[in-house]
Amino acid sequence: MKTKSCVVIRHLQFEDLGSFAEPLTAAGYQLQYLDAAMDDLTAAYQADLTVILGGPVGVYDTALYPFLQTELLIAKQRLAEQRPLLGVCLGSQLIAAAAGAAVYPGAYGKEIGWSPIQFTQAALDTQLFAVEDTNTEIQMFHWHGDTFDLPAGAELLASSEDYKQIYHIGSQVLAFQCHPELEGQRIEQWLLGHAAELAAWPLADLAKIRQDTKAYAPALRQFSQQLLTRWLDQL
Repeated sequence: MKTKSCVVIRHLQFEDLGSFAEPLTAAGYQLQYLDAAMDDLTAAYQADLTVILGGPVGVYDTALYPFLQTELLIAKQRLAEQRPLLGVCLGSQLIAAAAGAAVYPGAYGKEIGWSPIQFTQAALDTQLFAVEDTNTEIQMFHWHGDTFDLPAGAELLASSEDYKQIYHIGSQVLAFQCHPELEGQRIEQWLLGHAAELAAWPLADLAKIRQDTKAYAPALRQFSQQLLTRWLDQL
């Protein structure tokens, strides 16, 4: 199998590829992490696949965090050249902004923890989502306060009760507002890494997040790896 390059732009050490790493390496990708706040991101322009992961800042924070402007330029170029691009949380918002859509604080507040997402008929038609029998939803892990308008040319694939969650732009771009890559055994890293945010959030219920993670993470891992494998196969 020919080795392909996959550049992964990371904003927090514990928000990495998670369960996505396995399907990527199985598909022949050599993974290279670049830390957005530290590293030269040039390699992300020409990689066979670029992945932009989540982080605790907003797309509109470019004046405070100038590296976000570089990420927007990378996403814009890859969109223009129709090169493969995968976004998670902040990554999905950066892709939306690069495609000309608005990104802004969500009207329904933060979405943190587990809740179901429902797939659109368009998602089922892509055959990326193997939803068993008549079950058209799965329990998903969420951690975001911002949301976005659907970019022109994009197709919505899944939503939660309050927010858009998954979209694609053609066959080359896949974006998740949610966190399908979460590995259940690493939930404590998330809770510790985001402790300040949780302390300021009135609805924080760490016990419930832990309980739900134990219940739902194994099925999410299987779903996410199957989905990513199918998407990589059709690139």
